[in-house]
Amino acid sequence: MKIVIVIPFYNEVNRIDVESYHKIFAKFSTYHFLLVNDGSSDTTLQFLERFKEKFSNVNVLNFTVNVGKAAAIRNGVLSISEADFICYYDADLATPMTELEKLIQFSITNSTYKFVMGARIKLIGNGVKRSLKRHYFGRIFATIVSQFILKVPIYDTQCGAKVIQYQIAKQIFDAPFISKWLFDVEVLKRLQQFYDLKEVVKEIPLENWEEIGNSKIKFGDFLRIPFQLLQIYSKYE
Repeated sequence: MKIVIVIPFYNEVNRIDVESYHKIFAKFSTYHFLLVNDGSSDTTLQFLERFKEKFSNVNVLNFTVNVGKAAAIRNGVLSISEADFICYYDADLATPMTELEKLIQFSITNSTYKFVMGARIKLIGNGVKRSLKRHYFGRIFATIVSQFILKVPIYDTQCGAKVIQYQIAKQIFDAPFISKWLFDVEVLKRLQQFYDLKEVVKEIPLENWEEIGNSKIKFGDFLRIPFQLLQIYSKYE
């Protein structure tokens, strides 16, 4: 069983928790990690290369110019020649690796589901920590996506922890994405061209997730969100 975890990095040198990454690479040594440097202008690439030198289950894909999160993950996925599952995962480790591991193990034992997603739901007794501003914006965004774009009840398209069956990943990442930041929605919309999402997608609430740092979405990108959602809807309807 080959699991490849794609992690995009862009100017992360001040946020890379070296000790935590060392523990992850060592503890989950049967998994393959593909670290994608998205044209960082700081010393992020040097950190990633050191990880590669230290751990045999780590590889690095480097872009000399910034292409955006969507293209970085897409090119990472397309560079993988064989696997059983491909995951993508945020570099800030807001989702603990133990939570991604739960999604992976669920995917392995429940082959009906081709796409398994983490969901950041604040519930009594769990450790999901998110600012009120992001929480409320996330609920508005998710409602729009669920009701008008995907037309299925999805809670959290933007959670940075997802597991996809390899052949499906190669299929839905084949073409470039419309948006740098809303590609998660477009991925689901592409999947919807071939399957009923209610039958092949599974959202699993995370037990732990903690907001780390500020969003990297620029104000201009934020203003374009409604137009990009409309573009995604128009393209696939």
